[in-house]
Amino acid sequence: MTAPDPRLLGRDDPWDGVRAVVAGFGVSGFAAADNLTHLGASVTALADTATPAQLEKAELLEVLGARVDIHEGATSTLPDDVDVLITSPGFRPDATLLRQAEARGIPVWGEVELAWRLRPIGPDGVPAPWLCVTGTNGKTTTVQMLDAILRAAGLRSVAAGNVGLPIVEAVMDPTPYDVFAVELSSFQLHYTHTMGAQAAAVLNLAEDHLDWYGSGPAAMAAYGADKGRIYTGVERACIYNAADPATEALVREADVVDGARAVGFTLGMPGVGMLGLVEDLLVDRAFIEERGSSAAELCTIDDLSADGTTPAPHVVANALAAAALARAHGVSQAAVRDGLRGFRLDGHRIAVVASSGGITWIDDSKATNPHAAQSSLMAHEPVVWIAGGLAKGAGFDELVRSVASRLRAVVLIGRDREVIAAALSRHAPDVRVIHIDADETGAVDGGQALMVRVVEAAAALAVAGDTVLLAPGCASQDQFSDYAARGEKFAEAVRTIVDGS
Repeated sequence: MTAPDPRLLGRDDPWDGVRAVVAGFGVSGFAAADNLTHLGASVTALADTATPAQLEKAELLEVLGARVDIHEGATSTLPDDVDVLITSPGFRPDATLLRQAEARGIPVWGEVELAWRLRPIGPDGVPAPWLCVTGTNGKTTTVQMLDAILRAAGLRSVAAGNVGLPIVEAVMDPTPYDVFAVELSSFQLHYTHTMGAQAAAVLNLAEDHLDWYGSGPAAMAAYGADKGRIYTGVERACIYNAADPATEALVREADVVDGARAVGFTLGMPGVGMLGLVEDLLVDRAFIEERGSSAAELCTIDDLSADGTTPAPHVVANALAAAALARAHGVSQAAVRDGLRGFRLDGHRIAVVASSGGITWIDDSKATNPHAAQSSLMAHEPVVWIAGGLAKGAGFDELVRSVASRLRAVVLIGRDREVIAAALSRHAPDVRVIHIDADETGAVDGGQALMVRVVEAAAALAVAGDTVLLAPGCASQDQFSDYAARGEKFAEAVRTIVDGS
């Protein structure tokens, strides 16, 4: 008996007989395997390693009828009988398993592609729309802002994808959502083929994760092309950053549904068909009838501040992008205002840890690439900058050139700190640079001893009026479990050494 073709199946079709292999057993991999098993597919989950929590989930899957194979080399060979391969975004396109699938003509989907095909049909006969966000930086904040706006409008919304729920879990919820706010990485988009968002935004494009794409100019081109896939099939609005021409170029190249519009956002005065600022107001000149002659007020800049401080420019830009997506969905001006007023940034995003002796200590550990670090540095002056970690193939020359005049000193950590040091020597040779080697501290307590040394060095360099800013510009996993752990160790060290608490 011939197995059903998974490319022809949706949520309400029988998946019995479909042989699905799920590669990778992280959050998205488990979600895909679990829900495919629920649909009746014959599922094999493969992973080379697993955490104790993942091993517990593997036992659950096996009870449900899936086969789970976790050992070193498990993902090196594709089983003989496979109808579809669901890949984790961690697998590069040249991974052996994916090449074997391609050679055999087996479709390769990411979890996002699977979720798109499993969307439930709503009461109006169509699936709930997706409002999608990608970019090098600001994705999570923008999606969370968007979700807050949609909820303020009375809609049942969820932030999903690369943030919050795995998107497969969201679409399979027994109580359907009205709309999805979806964060997508370039890795996820690479394995997405049929998605067509109601509206989509590319916030910015800068070097990040280039090691996943190879090296040289071709890597950046491939990275940008994957980001641009978010615009394919858009129905209503392609949102782009007017300050980043590369995002507008992606809109121009996109194959969209007839009638879809290009809508820019800007921190300046908006032109017709854009959102932007008029003095301290966020305004809309895209989704109103009289956009040729006037603008609709959405909120004030002060509405974006939870603690009374002026929000950083990139936070304002994120709010404009979120507002544009919500307005494309038909949300009112009042809901935009109410949603943004109630929004609070997640931890480790430009969070003030302490203010003592005229020095402000800020945790922006979430700044895991040069573009994010640059945005953070441009909001403060003068700065003692704490940077370093895993550079992921990115360069720092442009960043250092743009912020050199703001730097009091720099404290460098991590495996790729010499990449930053070299850029500093070229473009900011007079700025004092201190290297903190993990070997000097023993790197005990999950990096706490290391961070104590870092904070002590920064405290010795800073003077009243300075900001000490942890904005590493790099990933954290060389010395910490993740960016959150890095930020927590920084905050703990600051409270101990600076506050004495």
